[in-house]
Amino acid sequence: MSDASSVVSVIDDLRREGEELDRLVEALDEGQWALATPAEGWTVAHQIAHLAWTDRSSLLAVTDQAAFEHEVTKALAEPGDFVDNGAREGARKPPAELLADWRSGRAALDAALRAAPPGARFPWYGPPMATASMATARLMETWAHGLDVAEALGVTPEPTDRLRHIARLGVRTRDFAFGVHGQPVPFEEFRVELVSPSGEVWTYGPEDADDRVTGTALDFCLLVTQRAHRADLALRAEGPDADRWLDIAQAFAGPPGAGREPREHQGTKDADR
Repeated sequence: MSDASSVVSVIDDLRREGEELDRLVEALDEGQWALATPAEGWTVAHQIAHLAWTDRSSLLAVTDQAAFEHEVTKALAEPGDFVDNGAREGARKPPAELLADWRSGRAALDAALRAAPPGARFPWYGPPMATASMATARLMETWAHGLDVAEALGVTPEPTDRLRHIARLGVRTRDFAFGVHGQPVPFEEFRVELVSPSGEVWTYGPEDADDRVTGTALDFCLLVTQRAHRADLALRAEGPDADRWLDIAQAFAGPPGAGREPREHQGTKDADR
């Protein structure tokens, strides 16, 4: 697959991921928009508002870098709060208005990413991002926050091979995960072998690597987006560095995420309430 085809492929999959979540929320009543999700303090409305806010930030990064730099300055003035503030602001809107905002932002970002010139790189809150990287990051967030929405609604989404983009990002962010946790970055590459939803095996890294991770692509993506605790996933690590990685993996930018409690611990907490 050529570089251009690869970029189009991830943008197409980002659009499909957004459409799938859209179908899940389009018919919700006001009470369902207010349902709590696994993210503490966030309702379904907060989840969609966060996606809408991040899509708008991405659109600025792609189309108006001066305006985006202004947003970065605002973020630096309120470290740790600007993401939550964006979600809270959007969640206060009537559901129909929030949904319309998210849809228009998705459409505008889709068009902007497709129009980006080859080799373009865009500023971000971390390192600059290429077009494919920007689309992959948006797909990852759409999928991960969509899982939170689905859990609040008692729905179990069917995994698709769109996870290949998230799995690849999870592998590529290995060194970042070690660094952000203040741990030494392993010198050698790992071997990662993941069974996709369609049954294909996705492989990364040298076949003869001493450290290995094996399991399903779904479990790996749940781990690197911190949507499930390692104890609840059927991932196998061989080698001490690979084992450490599965405790700290994160594919998203920013400080170390808090992650999710094991299901057994969640049940204990619920029983104590």
